[in-house]
Amino acid sequence: MKYRVIYRFKDKYPITLMCSFFDVSRSGYYSWLRKKDQENKDMVLVEKITICQEKSKKTYGYRRVRIWLLRKHGLLVNHKALLRIMNQYNLLSEVRRRRKYKKYSQEVHRYGNLLNRDFQASQPNQKWVTDISYIHTGQGVLYLSMVKDLYDGFIVHFETGTEQTVNLVTKTVQMAVKKRRGRSWTCTPQRPRVSIYFHGIF
Repeated sequence: MKYRVIYRFKDKYPITLMCSFFDVSRSGYYSWLRKKDQENKDMVLVEKITICQEKSKKTYGYRRVRIWLLRKHGLLVNHKALLRIMNQYNLLSEVRRRRKYKKYSQEVHRYGNLLNRDFQASQPNQKWVTDISYIHTGQGVLYLSMVKDLYDGFIVHFETGTEQTVNLVTKTVQMAVKKRRGRSWTCTPQRPRVSIYFHGIF
């Protein structure tokens, strides 16, 4: 408080006289004055750094802030001084926690390889396979979902759609089963390793 009064009236009264009056040392006053000047200089940087961190959403570390100050304002700031200011005024980058990695296999249903690459069938409706094909047209991609009997390669049923959805696949399988309903058969369906077939409905 005394130093502020001395600073306020420095142009009106001698510094030595005021220091003696307030019982403070001249060296103490000038030390406070240097600190005050440094704070004023810091505030100029604080304003610019604040703008930088607002634009970067506080993702910039002091190195990137230093580059930003040089490119944007032509200010070459000592990296130690910059780190001190950012730490003092809570302008350091915020460390964001990464989401815990979850393996794809943990999110989908896993099915055994029932066919084990044995694509031979001794009778109709013993082994079915299903897959989706992509047909490029002038209007976009057409998705062809089908169920095939491995006994003779007969296409039991197929459906087409403009989107690759679970409904497209389920409808294909349901219609294939409906066509074979009432007949004596034991079928082992094999799903392809396509993400849409890993849905819980299958």
